Amino acid sequence: MQTRLADFVRGTPEGREAEAILRKCVHCGFCTATCPTYQLLGDELDGPRGRIYLVKQVLEGATPGESTRLHLDRCLTCRACETTCPSGVQYARLLDLGRRIVEEKMRRGLFERLERAALRFVLPRRTLFAFLLALGRAVRPLLPAALREKVPARVAPGARPAPRHARRMIALSGCVQPALAPQINAAAARVLDRLGIALLEPPQAGCCGALRYHLDDQEGGKRDMRALIDAWWPHLEDGHVEGIVVTASGCGAMIREYAHLFEREPAYAQRAARTTLAARDLAEVLAAEAPQLEKRLAPAPRRGRIAFHSPCTLQHALGVRGAVERLLAAAGYELTAVPEAHLCCGSAGAYSLLHPEISAELRRRKLAALESGAPQAIATANVGCLVHLQAGTRLPVRHWIELLDEALAERAPE
Repeated sequence: MQTRLADFVRGTPEGREAEAILRKCVHCGFCTATCPTYQLLGDELDGPRGRIYLVKQVLEGATPGESTRLHLDRCLTCRACETTCPSGVQYARLLDLGRRIVEEKMRRGLFERLERAALRFVLPRRTLFAFLLALGRAVRPLLPAALREKVPARVAPGARPAPRHARRMIALSGCVQPALAPQINAAAARVLDRLGIALLEPPQAGCCGALRYHLDDQEGGKRDMRALIDAWWPHLEDGHVEGIVVTASGCGAMIREYAHLFEREPAYAQRAARTTLAARDLAEVLAAEAPQLEKRLAPAPRRGRIAFHSPCTLQHALGVRGAVERLLAAAGYELTAVPEAHLCCGSAGAYSLLHPEISAELRRRKLAALESGAPQAIATANVGCLVHLQAGTRLPVRHWIELLDEALAERAPE
């Protein structure tokens, strides 16, 4: 795709990157076939190819309008298009640049600004979010239905083993997950403990930066990223940990971008690159331990039918496919077929709050696909997807590590 960048971006590092991405696009339209919003809305501008044209126009100096922002806002950043694209177009990076420029050139309405500011203020602050969630749980029966579904019941995390092994890894606590689903990291710690790996969580390590970064505050998101890198750096620098375990694939997808986002910041370039290299999704960590796991699980009894929802961030952004399914199968679970498994469930960070109608319809379609094989439960790999899907189904929705933890506990109780 040929383009002539406007003076404000021509020759800048961002402009050169954008131009290189645009040149890779050959207008083939394969991306539209796997785009959830295009499939739902049927508008070319609500698909990757149309949004690329919109960003191209802005980069060439066109004045964006409300329609431009609406179509860019509607993108889930699921990155299914990147998996489909035969030319390797880095769509998400182009979209981030386009959204930032549109935000600089256009002022949102008062309600939108307040809504997004409130989300940016509350969600990344772990203590504040936990307090508000506890308050919401206390008055949950009185809340409107639309708000009630955003307040999941509390699940006890269970006992967490004390660090006792020479092999050590650090885990991302995150911002909302400790309050929404503390059982996830606790189960991960128990599973890793059985494999001879101690899991540590530096208390000062908070939000990965994704929430603010994708809510019109890219610099605020990068401040969160720097704080997280700083919290982890002493552990990485002294070499006493093997790496970083991320149990929320949405956070893992953001951390995977740190090396790119900070490559032109001398103070953080090296630290960010090492952080990106050190961070692995929990499925990747356990896949490397598969022989020991399978030995502990064998012989695996039949443990019921499970539908696995692979989050977009796991399969498209991180490129992890099949690892979770193999681990669950080794534990004795029967994995049901899931049609259109590549499509997004509609959670997408704060998307379900900002675009509730689109998000709800995507969830309805996703749950129909997940439930088509008559599973007894649904497993996933991201806390946002877990809470979003659970609000729409009576089937239990759990992080897959909880199921593996239970299987190991039954085979070798400790």
